[in-house]
Amino acid sequence: MSFRGFLHDLQEAGLLEEVDRPISPVLEAAALSLGAGPVLFNNVDGKNCCMNVLGSRDLLARALSTSKEDMVKELARVDVDGGWIREVDSSSFMEVVTEPDLSSLPILTHFRGDGGPYITSGIVVSAFGRNTNASVHRMMVLGKDKLAARLVPGRHTHMLLQEALGEGEKLPVAIIIGVDPVVMIAASTRVPPGMEFQYASALSGNPVELVALDNGVLVPHAEIVFEGYIDAERASEGPFVDITGTRDFPRMEPVIHLTKMMTREVPIYHGLLPSGSEHKMLMGLPYEPLIFRAASSVADARDVLLTEGGCSYLHAAVQIKKRDQSDPRKVIEAAFEAHKSLKHVIVVDDDIDIYNPQDLEYAVATRVKGDEDIVIYPNVRGSTLDPRSVDGITTKVGIDATMTLGEEEKFLRVRPEMPN
Repeated sequence: MSFRGFLHDLQEAGLLEEVDRPISPVLEAAALSLGAGPVLFNNVDGKNCCMNVLGSRDLLARALSTSKEDMVKELARVDVDGGWIREVDSSSFMEVVTEPDLSSLPILTHFRGDGGPYITSGIVVSAFGRNTNASVHRMMVLGKDKLAARLVPGRHTHMLLQEALGEGEKLPVAIIIGVDPVVMIAASTRVPPGMEFQYASALSGNPVELVALDNGVLVPHAEIVFEGYIDAERASEGPFVDITGTRDFPRMEPVIHLTKMMTREVPIYHGLLPSGSEHKMLMGLPYEPLIFRAASSVADARDVLLTEGGCSYLHAAVQIKKRDQSDPRKVIEAAFEAHKSLKHVIVVDDDIDIYNPQDLEYAVATRVKGDEDIVIYPNVRGSTLDPRSVDGITTKVGIDATMTLGEEEKFLRVRPEMPN
């Protein structure tokens, strides 16, 4: 399904709000989107801008044609090798081809104090030699044809850039905005290198069609596509409000130079609110099946949730059917291995509703003995997004909030029931 097709589906279901009055791209659109459902602003400086497209588990499940209850388990079963791609000669994003001009798009300034307007839903597709990658990066506008992109060292785009620069070359890239939601989910997920579009195909059960740009990069259908390259130039990027709702401060980052701009006749720009619900869904949820698979390899895992209170990124709750007293400790270690940025993980029994914060707290209150059931991993690498970390080094904590085997009657909740 295309981005536009998904919006039409939401509209038909009465899930898409449309706003026709003039909206400013500076602060106003972001403020209005906070806490809202899918919303289409039809007049952001005269342009179309949609937000919160995948801002809930229900919406993600809808895009994946599943239910929110089954989503994690189904995602954990998807085989990336089951997907396939197909090259085509043209796409609707080629309806208008011009020199790059970022000022012609409703690129948003989200918070007071931001370094500038930011593209936050753009997928950067890069290719060097036989290696490719597609991943979401935040990009701060520097001018009509230049962006500063946050490229995390050790991640695939950064590695491809280092490889290209090491051979005295530029890294060819494309930026795609307004894609099939399944492609967006795939690009937000850690999969084997270069397999993002195959993974999107495996998720949807349909081939992903790709078009070759002049610089050799293959891209799927989208509302907006930029062609360009990254060289050795760097610029100050930030401040930027990231997933925790706190500021990530300026650092020197690579510059993307744009050489061509291609759009639909009337493109719909996808704006993604930093630290908003859509940001958390796309950044956090793809790790849940990874944790589920890892936990299932050492215990009888039933469900996984990256909790909203943990920014949908730093805290995980893992539900298991406990078979052995060592299961929770194994699951804790597996979860931290599967999601390197995870800070705290709690393991609970299958009678605990991991979607209910009160149930999780109840499990801690009644099933945890601090000196035996809490494991601490000091001075380990976590997430640089954690404000308490120092250069990404933090302390991780695992909590075994499960019942002691053989003593379940002490822990099971007794509820009122009608007489026979």
